[in-house]
Amino acid sequence: VQLQASGGGLVQPGGSLRLSCAASGRAVSTMSVGWFRQAPGKEHAFVAAMRWNDRNTVYSNPLKGRFSLSRDIAKNTVFLQMNSLEPEDTAVYYCAASRAAYNIGSYHYPNNYQYWGQGTQVTVSS
Repeated sequence: VQLQASGGGLVQPGGSLRLSCAASGRAVSTMSVGWFRQAPGKEHAFVAAMRWNDRNTVYSNPLKGRFSLSRDIAKNTVFLQMNSLEPEDTAVYYCAASRAAYNIGSYHYPNNYQYWGQGTQVTVSS
């Protein structure tokens, strides 16, 4: 399984970006997909995840209402829509996938993912 994250870039505060996590080697409909981010000097932080079997989603509490997940089976891709971006959202964003259907809260933890993509840089600045 390979994951390809893309869609990052430079955006002004208040702007939007949509990140993509394209999978190959396994259908995204059979994998739970999560997003994490790492800001300079900080550890990986959970952003959001979608469980594969029921598309149940979970978000980091501070990001609820601004970020949302969706899935396109035909493109084998999971999207992270990010709105009302703030400078504090600046980070490298990573997507990850898990074969398991855990309790939804378990997707907060990086160890529960078997596959990781490379990061995509998001910079929010005026």
